[in-house]
Amino acid sequence: MADFGEILRSIGDFGLFQKLILLGLCFPNLVLPFHLASLIFIQSDPERHCNTDWILRAGSNLSSEEQLNLTVPRQEDGTFSRCLMFTPVDWDIDIIREHGLNQTTDCQNGWVYNNIVYEATIVTDFDLVCGKANVVGLAQTVFMAGILLGSLLFGPFAESFGRQRATQIPMVIMLIFTVTTGLSPNFYLYMASQFLVGIAFGGFRINCIVLATEWVGVTKRSYASCLSQTFSGVGQCILAGMIFFIRDWRLAQFVMAVPIAVVAVYIWFIPESARWLLDQGKTEEAKKLILRVAAINKRTVPDTILEKIAEKKVVQKGGILILIRSPVLRKYFLTITLAWFSLNLSYYCLSFNVGNFGLDIFLTQLMFGLTEIPGHILCIFILEYLGRKISLMSTLLTGGFTCFLILAVPQGKVPTGIDLHCFVI
Repeated sequence: MADFGEILRSIGDFGLFQKLILLGLCFPNLVLPFHLASLIFIQSDPERHCNTDWILRAGSNLSSEEQLNLTVPRQEDGTFSRCLMFTPVDWDIDIIREHGLNQTTDCQNGWVYNNIVYEATIVTDFDLVCGKANVVGLAQTVFMAGILLGSLLFGPFAESFGRQRATQIPMVIMLIFTVTTGLSPNFYLYMASQFLVGIAFGGFRINCIVLATEWVGVTKRSYASCLSQTFSGVGQCILAGMIFFIRDWRLAQFVMAVPIAVVAVYIWFIPESARWLLDQGKTEEAKKLILRVAAINKRTVPDTILEKIAEKKVVQKGGILILIRSPVLRKYFLTITLAWFSLNLSYYCLSFNVGNFGLDIFLTQLMFGLTEIPGHILCIFILEYLGRKISLMSTLLTGGFTCFLILAVPQGKVPTGIDLHCFVI
């Protein structure tokens, strides 16, 4: 059996075919950040007061100011309470004006929101305020749990059923539940839909890189891994512009479903990994695919390579058991897992809190995306010249040191906090 690196060199390890497949697999990463829209652009504590339209049955000609004075208590600073109202009574309006109301209760009929940045958010649509304010954090946790589960599910799935299916199925799931999220009538269905979107997110994000890198030669493999992340940074910038013009989270869901639908169609035309086919002993299928790639790259496959491809290869199977039994692989796996855990913890803690930095949230989100792009492009050259090990160690040390520096930054120094994000990325 021919070494797959030798096969790639003969058919072109970074020809037209590889560039097309890389573009096709990187483009979805432009859209993936959009799924954070409903979790980031929320204005978590909007100005509001209880809906007290009950009093209009007693006096339909009340002005808004008088209605608030009669039905909503004031706080110590003189502003109207955001979470309390006077208990509704079945009295005549003149009696209410003369004696007033004293007994308070929680808001019973929802809220009226004022001076909000957005037309609609999950906070205003599902009334995630006052006693339910912490539920927004639960929604973020559910989405991230979906990404974790998707990564764990579709990783072994790709080994058993191929990289092609492991990218196709997540995109279909993502399309269905992106639309379902926008149609959610209540918060529980919203969380369930976001959880399934997270599963698809995690499954596709891992396997699109695997499929791309397995078609690219060693000398250009860093392009496949880093360019996909660069597209993600561009997507962060586009996300800021999209929400700036579309300030309704449901409409934003339907808008992001359009490019996902495009990807869900063309993803079925992206071929399987020939490396995986050969590892599975599917030599005839792999041979046809290799010849097709060579034709696209305008290369000729030597007969000696074709003869080696035709030889059957004995594949050692065992899935994750091989990883557990091998001390070298086990150590490598644990190290990389810990590194990814640390990176994702710091990255998403910053991403989910862009609205709490005190600056314009659209500008802050744009800066987040802009700081990622040069970082990912720089990684291409760092990987090529320094290698994987030194690159990983240096970036982790830099990120960890920067996290310690954040502790020394006084509260209120918002611009400095944003600058530190550049280094964490």
